[in-house]
Amino acid sequence: MSEDVLSADIGPTNIGPANVGKSRNRVSATEIALAVGGFGIGTGEFAIMGLLPQVADDVAVSVPAAGAVISAYALGAPLIAVLAARFARFHVLLVLMAVFALGNFASAVAPSFHPLVAARFFAGLPHGAYFGVAALVATGLAAPNQRARAVGRVMMGLTIATLFGTPLVAWFGQALGWRSAFAIVGGISLMTMVLIWLHVPRDRGDPQATPLRELSALGSLQVWLLLGICAIGCGGMFAVFTYIAPALTQVAGVSVANVPVMLSVFGAGMILGNIVGSRLADWSLTRAIGIALVFNVFAYILFYFTMTSPWMAIVNVLFIGGGFAVVPGVQTRLMDVAGKAQTLAAALSHSAFNFANALGAWLGGIAIAAGYGWTSPGLVGAVLGIGGFAIFLASVIVDRRRTGRVA
Repeated sequence: MSEDVLSADIGPTNIGPANVGKSRNRVSATEIALAVGGFGIGTGEFAIMGLLPQVADDVAVSVPAAGAVISAYALGAPLIAVLAARFARFHVLLVLMAVFALGNFASAVAPSFHPLVAARFFAGLPHGAYFGVAALVATGLAAPNQRARAVGRVMMGLTIATLFGTPLVAWFGQALGWRSAFAIVGGISLMTMVLIWLHVPRDRGDPQATPLRELSALGSLQVWLLLGICAIGCGGMFAVFTYIAPALTQVAGVSVANVPVMLSVFGAGMILGNIVGSRLADWSLTRAIGIALVFNVFAYILFYFTMTSPWMAIVNVLFIGGGFAVVPGVQTRLMDVAGKAQTLAAALSHSAFNFANALGAWLGGIAIAAGYGWTSPGLVGAVLGIGGFAIFLASVIVDRRRTGRVA
């Protein structure tokens, strides 16, 4: 691809119809390249969960101790985005994907437990920064009324990973050994680097960007409120999904053999939620976030009261996955309110999502341990969803007081 830089200003007013088609094709190729990276990251993050017993046996630790492999990955901080803000996003994406590839290949050959934990920490470092920078690249190429859909198309790689990538790589890991799963993810990373090199526009970076300027995002109340929406409001999804297998088998009567099918339904729900949430956000960014949060509360309550048959289980699992609809709106809104500190703000949303994962799983486990049953995480999710909606209302009120209207 040439050194030209595509922009959202390209349109029929300044180029001919043939070049408009070329421009659109280039934008699509860029989004696909970025989505493939998201597919690799999502696959690498979730596939290990189904292979944990094999990992524990091979490195001679207990399964709970092997859970540190997952925790180490989640510790990868988006603050790497602070240091990368001044560099060209094209080069940053290449470096981030190279680090991810190296971390996964190192995981595949780790000789023992502690080197494996270190390799997973290294592989997790690019996670939030990659999605943040990729979202900035995608929105920079999109028309003003299609920015959230551009974010959604990049995030589509992550959602497709839950439907296809994770089960497929987990199957290879079970058949060929867990190390092969990391090797496959490393291969996807290398393929992503090639696609980025071919299709992502070269940009010149921002020499005026500094770590201090990026950290200025943390001084914005709206940034914190939006991160709170993601951290609290999305926690319900993980409160339910973490314990979905026993809820399916012991409450809904789903056979153990059909649990993977139900997990695929969850992945399909994430894909649908991503598509619908993106379109809603381009229609009205503020309303889209509110609607998605209300839908989530409804889905969690429905799960608690109706998880009594395999057919209702399908509906419930699909709806729970659909809760992903809140993500494109929050991601796009974060970039809007962060001013010149967009790189860090865009990356922080994924840290908030990881926090939601930990919080939801912890609170759901407390409810189950207290004897409230396998569907009690649904009520936990509803409470978290209401909390997220309350933070959303606070964000709207703050914005009204600042501007006199809803942004």
